Amino acid sequence: MAHPRSAFGASPSRGRHQWPGKAGSTVARACVICLLAVTGSAFAQSSPVGLWRNIDDKTGEAKAEIRITDNGGKLTGKIEKTLKKDAKPTCDECKDERKGQPMAGLEIIRGVSKGTGEDWEGGKILDPENGKEYTVRLTPVEGGQKLQVRGYLGPFYRTQVWVRVQ
Repeated sequence: MAHPRSAFGASPSRGRHQWPGKAGSTVARACVICLLAVTGSAFAQSSPVGLWRNIDDKTGEAKAEIRITDNGGKLTGKIEKTLKKDAKPTCDECKDERKGQPMAGLEIIRGVSKGTGEDWEGGKILDPENGKEYTVRLTPVEGGQKLQVRGYLGPFYRTQVWVRVQ
């Protein structure tokens, strides 16, 4: 006696459901791809890598957009564009090879690597307005939509919260 067929032309399953033909493997692949995309996007959002709007902690004004990139496990950050109308075009206060360089493209974060938990640390951040460098710690907060940027000089520190640019 022949086995009855379902509406899709497949034989009824014996104890488990089967997709007809290649559809089963296609559905499985699609599920895996979706899972990887969601996981990858969650990781990307909890990383400091991306484009950020720097907000002045004293005035609350947006000052610049900084792009943070991963270069072999070390993060660097460059000013992509300044947002203040009265911003200086070059880093006149810088004390190293960055002195006189244009603000757009200026590397202000160097040598940051993954620390404990959500923290990224061990590098330096430059304040181009005064030319001083500080030890830095970057901590993604609010699901990676904001970045807590803390600069240290000895026991003293200053914290800014940057906002991710979509």
